[in-house]
Amino acid sequence: MLRRSVITASRIAARSSSKSIRTFSTSIIHTSDKKDLSPSEPTRPPKKMVSIPDRPDAKYVPFEEVESPDDLFGPGAAPGTIPTDVEQATGLERLEILGKMQGIDIFDMKPLDSSRVGTLEDPIIVRTVGDEQHCGCTGCPADSHRVKWLTTTRKRPMERCPECGSVYLLEYIGPPDDPEHPELVVVLTQAGYKQTTTKSRKQWPIT
Repeated sequence: MLRRSVITASRIAARSSSKSIRTFSTSIIHTSDKKDLSPSEPTRPPKKMVSIPDRPDAKYVPFEEVESPDDLFGPGAAPGTIPTDVEQATGLERLEILGKMQGIDIFDMKPLDSSRVGTLEDPIIVRTVGDEQHCGCTGCPADSHRVKWLTTTRKRPMERCPECGSVYLLEYIGPPDDPEHPELVVVLTQAGYKQTTTKSRKQWPIT
């Protein structure tokens, strides 16, 4: 009786162990051995770098070589020293400093023309790289009346001074709205501003 129970238990164990065996499976992923034979982008020549005086190892991109925001980083200060603006300035602040080092005012900060009164046919041009620009009118000649602040926008580019009647026209010189066009940095690095207004000035709304 004991022998039969042992044999029966062994058979049951064999059956249960055979059911727990899993089959072996594989998966194959097809990969292509072909290499990308498309022509690569032409390599640009290295940019001309200049050194900070008394620091030949501290190089930076000069104003005429700036092409993107990646070029607007300074070399940093030497260990144990206080950094100067040329060493630590970045972004548009650095671009402004690099321009002033060569006598170029990239933001055109000179006063507006006050030698005449702007008219509809020949308004005073106010240039901007943004969507709006504030300008203050003091009449002709300058300081003829208290300053009157006017806001010109790209949607409403022409404004008239309520005190003297001088007309001001906004001229947008920033990058076009197309994302494929150059960035703001490229526009600001151009030495001097060019008038690009092509629409008839009689079409602008005016107060």
